[in-house]
Amino acid sequence: MRTRLRLSFLASILAASLAYAASAVADSSEVVIEIYRIAPGKHEEFLRQVALYDQANAEAGLAPRQLYVHSSGASWDFILIQPSDYTDEQNQKLSAAYKKLGVPGGGKFFLSIRQYLLEHSDTVADKTTAAEWLKQLQ
Repeated sequence: MRTRLRLSFLASILAASLAYAASAVADSSEVVIEIYRIAPGKHEEFLRQVALYDQANAEAGLAPRQLYVHSSGASWDFILIQPSDYTDEQNQKLSAAYKKLGVPGGGKFFLSIRQYLLEHSDTVADKTTAAEWLKQLQ
């Protein structure tokens, strides 16, 4: 019975987090799109690391990254999309969550994440519609 209640509670939190994530990225006009090719045998470890960072986001009151998993076609494995920037207050909460969870931040993140990667690219993009973007030409 306890396990069922715990799973139900976790499912509720997950549903709320996903709804928040969709609205957070929907509200952001600028996003970072990260494309990853993962080293052989490192896919699960990479996803577990991303899940830790998403847990840190949740503890800081931020949305998790949007994750896309390759199913056919091009050579990428995962795409992550998230807001391109956070406020100073959000960054402070995120740093505290990283410390609490023991996940690397800053330069340590840079070195840590590369153990999983064959190739990585990221870009900042404006999220808009064609009609809205065309208004810039007037």
